[in-house]
Parts: sequence; structure tokens; C-alpha cells
Amino acid sequence: MNIDTECIHAGWDPGDGDPRQIPIYQSTTWYYDSSEHMAKLFDLSEPGYFYTRLANPTNDAVAARIAALEGGAAGVLTSSGQAASFFSIFNICQAGDHLLTSAALYGGTYNLFAITLPKMGIEVSFVDPDAPLAELKKAIQPNTKCVFAETLSNPSLNVLDIEKFATLAHEAGVPLIVDNTFPTPINCRPFEHGADIVVHSTTKYLDGHGSVVGGAIVDSGNFDWTAHADKFPGLTTPDDSYHGVIYAEQFGKAAYITKIVAQLMRDLGSIPSPHNSFLLGVNIESLPLRMAKHVANAQTIAEWLEKRDDIKIVRYPGLTSDPYHKLAKKYLDVAGGCGVISFDLEGSREDAVKFLDALKVISVATHVADARSCALHPASATHRQLSDEQLVSAGVTPTLVRLSVGIEDVDDLIADLDQALAKVG
Repeated sequence: MNIDTECIHAGWDPGDGDPRQIPIYQSTTWYYDSSEHMAKLFDLSEPGYFYTRLANPTNDAVAARIAALEGGAAGVLTSSGQAASFFSIFNICQAGDHLLTSAALYGGTYNLFAITLPKMGIEVSFVDPDAPLAELKKAIQPNTKCVFAETLSNPSLNVLDIEKFATLAHEAGVPLIVDNTFPTPINCRPFEHGADIVVHSTTKYLDGHGSVVGGAIVDSGNFDWTAHADKFPGLTTPDDSYHGVIYAEQFGKAAYITKIVAQLMRDLGSIPSPHNSFLLGVNIESLPLRMAKHVANAQTIAEWLEKRDDIKIVRYPGLTSDPYHKLAKKYLDVAGGCGVISFDLEGSREDAVKFLDALKVISVATHVADARSCALHPASATHRQLSDEQLVSAGVTPTLVRLSVGIEDVDDLIADLDQALAKVG
């Protein structure tokens, strides 16, 4: 089926007399007639459910929908996008291992990688995503276990050269993990360009209504863990905590996701509530319509901002003047990719704050990728914890404003921006 149809039908195939909509399985546990049946579930020798902290039918149906949209082999939902990013790494990295990542990251992800993972003994190197492949290869280490990047970075809107990063990872014998939150699978499908694993903050466009926090991990099923068995013993040797199961042997293309469920969900419990997953599944049904409106509005506003003397620079891949426009046309179905625009005001950091405070229709919020337009000053909010040097490497300047364009009438949004900019001058 085409992706617009998948948004509505994938993941739930009701039988005769079943609910048409994905039902909410609001239960912690499941009933079984025999201990033998339960034992088979715990041995992972038979599919089924026994405790929602590990898996739940509602969660699994929505995860399957997102996996279908990405063209993946298997998927799992998490309680947040941060949990998805962490689980995607921790599933194959442990103390003594190394992660190579693009420096152009969402502030929360940057902090996770720069501060928290090293506390767990995982070494992290940050690289310029625009550096030549030969330069990037120098950052690979013998203990590198994966490469991580964002398809469209938040908030700098760098477009990732996915094929370059896939080559970097695969020549090192490790998978490429890509955060595809901003473009969503409607506008970018990283697996088609060599990525191996995709993560999402489903809180953003996939939900799109500011109603539920969540995350998702999708595995393409394409990376051959057994071909690099020495690098990934967690997938290719017996798991003593789960009856000696060897995930890569028993579960094939679903090995990576099964290990997340069997180990990380079991031990860390970052599972979404079934009700949250239900809302996410419903909202995904309108994703193609919403993304088209987000991109159309953002393109109009970006072109309007670019013509103003009080705006220093506008970053939006849909602009022909944008340095990533060529990559955007290669990797994104629509060059803009999403509804997020970054722009620098002429003036000072204080002027940027004054501009935000003058907005009326557009909300000042620590959110993005919502039906409602919202704006943020990253240097004093999402990236507040970074030093000036780290801000520069993340593509954040003191006067940078991140504008998430919603699906309101574009003329109303332009009028609001116009009156707020007038108050700064």
C-alpha cells in the first residue's frame, strides 16, 4: 500500500467482528489457562503477552504502523523520544564502547551523549556532519559500535548526507542510527539510503497535537549482526538473563527489537501507556495531510522572512539559498522536509527574547512539530546547558529563533510575526 494508506491501515488487521479501530488494552497482565503456556512466553519460544512493562498489544500495533511507514522489519514504542535515543544506543553499547555522532543534535540528545553516556562508561565523539568522509573516518575507533545522526537537525536544520554516513558506519562494521523525527517517514525514509535503525520522538509530528509524549525505534532488519559477531556479543552470544537465548539466531531480522523488549523494557521499563499509544495511532492517520500543510506554511513564511531587512539569515531547506537545499532535494520528498524554520534576528540576544515575548498567535513553548505554531529561543531554553563553543558546534547562535510552523492560516501567522518584529525595531 502507499504510505498515505499505511498511515490508516498498517499495524491493525481486524478479523470478523473485531473493533475497526486499534483497541486500548488497558491491562497490566494477561490470563492463561496453564503454567506451561506462561513458561513458553517467558522462554520467548511462543509469542504473546504477560506484562505490559515489556509489551502490550496496543503499543505493538502502533509500533507496527510506524515500522510499516519507515519500511522496517520491526519496531517498538518507548515512553519518550529520549528513551528511544537512549535505548537505540544502549541496546548495542556498554561500558568500554564508543559512539560516533554528528554534533548537530537536539540539545537533549547532545546532553544525553555528552554527559550521561560517559557516566556509564560509553565514550562519545562528536563530528561535523558536513566534514568529508575521509575526515569522518579518522573519528572511528576499534571499539566504535554505532554511528548516530539526525536527518534534519534540531534546531539548525542541517540535512544529513545519509549515504555518506551509511558508508562511514558500514565500512567500520557498525550500524547507522538516524533520528527521523522532523521529516517523518512522509518526507524521508532513511532505510532507502542505507540507514539501519531509525528513532523518533513521536511527541512531535507523529502525534502532532501536543497530547502525548512518546518515542519509537524501528529496525530495518538489514544490518547483519552475525557478520560482525565480535562487535555485538549481546546479540550473537547467549543471554544469561533470558535462558541463554541468542537473539540474532532465534529472531533474525527482529533480533535488535526483541532484545530491546526482552532486556531494556524488562529492566528499565520505559514503556508508553496503552492509552497514549492509542492516541498516537489515531493521530498518525492524518499525518500526510498535516505534513503537507506544515511544509506549505513553512515555505511561505521562510520566503517572507528571507526578504526582510531585520532578519540576518533564514535556515530552511526549502529555500534555494539554503546551503542544504541540494541535499534536501536528494533525500526529502519535499525540499522543506518539515514545518520548522530557524532564523537569526539582526540585533542582540535580548532582541530575540523581546521578539518572542511579543508574539500573540504563535506560542512560546518548549515544543515543536505541533498543529499549533510555537517559537523558542534555543540558547536560553533547549540548549541552555551548552557552552558557547558547544552552541556553535550544534548550530545555535545567541539570536537564533526556532519557529515551528503549525497548520493555522498562513496569513494570520505572518501578521503575528510582522507585529512582533515591529516591536523589536
